[in-house]
Amino acid sequence: MTMLESDKQFKAAERERILAERVPNLQFSGLSMQELQNLCKELHQKIDKVDEERYDFAAKVTINDREIQELSQKIFELKGKMKRPNLRRVRVSADAMLGALLGAKVKESVDFKANLKTVKKEEEKKEEVTDWRKNVDAMSGMEGRKKLFNSGQ
Repeated sequence: MTMLESDKQFKAAERERILAERVPNLQFSGLSMQELQNLCKELHQKIDKVDEERYDFAAKVTINDREIQELSQKIFELKGKMKRPNLRRVRVSADAMLGALLGAKVKESVDFKANLKTVKKEEEKKEEVTDWRKNVDAMSGMEGRKKLFNSGQ
């Protein structure tokens, strides 16, 4: 902790020394109005110059950051360990999908149901249900069956 505090104090003292070197104290006393205006103009010119330099440095930093990001992306691509983003489910209608795939070629909506094959269901033929007594009378005329029935009694 003491080393950190002493380091902070050393940096603050170093900063004060450098600022005193680069920016001398201004003397306003005893200056006429014209001299004050000239001093202000000088200060404004210096401020503009420093601001331009700051802007140039910021532009260089952004360009370098972008370049670093592109190079790191190329490295990931070369290694083949690229992270795939999570895909989101998107609901799109058929017309919108065709419009996206085919572009301006499809101007009218396509009716998919018109192209589907139609299947007609055949109704099952139902046997007519008749009275069972009529069936017994019809069966009685068969040879041999009635005789077997009667002989068994």
